[in-house]
Amino acid sequence: MSHAHRGPGQFAKHPGQPSHKPTQSKATLKRLLRYLAPRRKRLFVVLLATILSTVFAILGPKIMGDTITELFEGAYAKLSGTGTGIDFSKIGQMLALLGALYVFSSLFTLVQQYLMASVAQNTVYDLRTDIFKKLNKLPLKYYDGHSHGDTLSRVTNDIDTIGNTLQQSIAQFFQSVITIIGIIIMMLTISPLLTLITIISLPLSIFVIRPFLQRSQRYFAEQQHTLGNLNGHIEEMYTGHQVVKAFGQEPHAQQTFDEVNEELYEAGRRAQFISGIIMPVMTFIGNLTYVLISIVGGILVIQRAISIGDIQAFITYSKQFTQPIQQTANIANIIQSTIASAERVFGLLDEQEEVPETQTQQTPVADGTVTFEHVAFGYGDDLLMKDITINVKPGQTVAIVGPTGAGKTTLINLLMRFYELKSGSIKVDGTDIQSMSRHDLRAHFGIVLQDTWLFNGTIMENIAYGKSDATEADIMAAAKAARADDFIRTLPDGYNTILNEEGSNISQGQKQLITIARSILADPPIMILDEATSSVDTRTEVLIQEAMNRIMEGRTSFVIAHRLSTIQGADLILVMDQGTIIEQGTHEALLKQDGFYADLYNSQFVDDEAV
Repeated sequence: MSHAHRGPGQFAKHPGQPSHKPTQSKATLKRLLRYLAPRRKRLFVVLLATILSTVFAILGPKIMGDTITELFEGAYAKLSGTGTGIDFSKIGQMLALLGALYVFSSLFTLVQQYLMASVAQNTVYDLRTDIFKKLNKLPLKYYDGHSHGDTLSRVTNDIDTIGNTLQQSIAQFFQSVITIIGIIIMMLTISPLLTLITIISLPLSIFVIRPFLQRSQRYFAEQQHTLGNLNGHIEEMYTGHQVVKAFGQEPHAQQTFDEVNEELYEAGRRAQFISGIIMPVMTFIGNLTYVLISIVGGILVIQRAISIGDIQAFITYSKQFTQPIQQTANIANIIQSTIASAERVFGLLDEQEEVPETQTQQTPVADGTVTFEHVAFGYGDDLLMKDITINVKPGQTVAIVGPTGAGKTTLINLLMRFYELKSGSIKVDGTDIQSMSRHDLRAHFGIVLQDTWLFNGTIMENIAYGKSDATEADIMAAAKAARADDFIRTLPDGYNTILNEEGSNISQGQKQLITIARSILADPPIMILDEATSSVDTRTEVLIQEAMNRIMEGRTSFVIAHRLSTIQGADLILVMDQGTIIEQGTHEALLKQDGFYADLYNSQFVDDEAV
């Protein structure tokens, strides 16, 4: 299987490389909001609860101001002899009303936060579900060309950023807008003049913070992009730590990490610094407005144009007025980071998928006839394979040989439909694989790769991966056929031994034996062996080869091998070079041709003799 080769420094951003910027912020935001559409009813309740909570909270300062006015006027009347003094019963009623307002405001805030948490987590759940479904639909070329760490960063970090914003910022945004509207109404009922002074600060604030918002958007996008690069580098260094240590590349890996980490630091520092300026600027403008209102309000109180309680209430409102504006500005800043994350997530969701299935009916079990008819293939516009034609009869063993990069594994990838053809056709039992579902097609194949893959679980679970309904006896029989039973029973927990995600608690050869047992258990009509014995010792190779020879009896088998001594008995040998089949025939026939295969075989024979 072909993979893109990446060096330790691939993910560092080179000088002159443009920063990653959100290119369609409005479209991305609209698309994100569409994920909230299925929860519109809950959002409506959230909005209603936010309105009630905010209204009750907004009425508080006015009632508090009326209470102060009642106290002041009662005390003044008592001192001047024009009244009976303070009416404590009325003040008690007013305070009781004030307390009730704040209690109900808190209750509705609790309802709002509970429902918003549900909305946010359900939305994130849908996003993660869509991402996982997308990952299953992406073609092999996507994984060949993208960093695993960057993809994981989109699935985890970017979606977490979206989830946090939805949960913390949407309700707060609703509350801030409602608070601004409610406070303006309450201030107008107290003093239109003071309200005018307060509102003048709004366009001034927007004018001042707009440049900061525009710059922070760019920096937050760069921060998320660089975070993906850093995760990609860490993932590669972690999975390849043995190779890094073996070649003494720790300093290089550390240097690359430091470079990317420094870029992330700079992007994060700039983003946080610019966003951090917004709040102090808003606070400064709010304090100037507060001072001006206090001066003008004091003059109005002296002129008896406004009561002392109303001016106290208005000052409270003016302080509250700047707070939701500051919150709105901060939310707008957070949204910039969220849009950058959402654009990366949607970028993954928009990746080109595998060619859609044309049928999903169960295909009859194959007897193993495989034909390639004038197959052409290329990863881009340039063709790597041209006019490949092969006829394989049921039960034949087909060996594919050739130098590195000749196209051996690519041929198997096309047969398994990991890649789509440019032209021509591949048929299994006379059925074009393009007309078969990928699941049904791949159910006909058992495959043992050079690079083993085991998951976190028991050895028994790993062997049964290709046949979930297998019994314990079936699993053990497959392990015995693969010559894996003996070493498995020497392990402390035998077949119940837990393998870690990398399978590093057993040897490479033992991992290969388990993958062979897995393929044996699946009992497919067609076998594919891609250098299946390359990672085991000579004695184990002989045992595996005997087992594989028995397994291949009666099955069509495709064997990719560099050691030509292992495929001398193949029914058909395909000799490939630069994506083309240059020779084909049996071992004896190809030796008689005295061509490329003969040279390849003789060179290995001479090397083996020299050893």
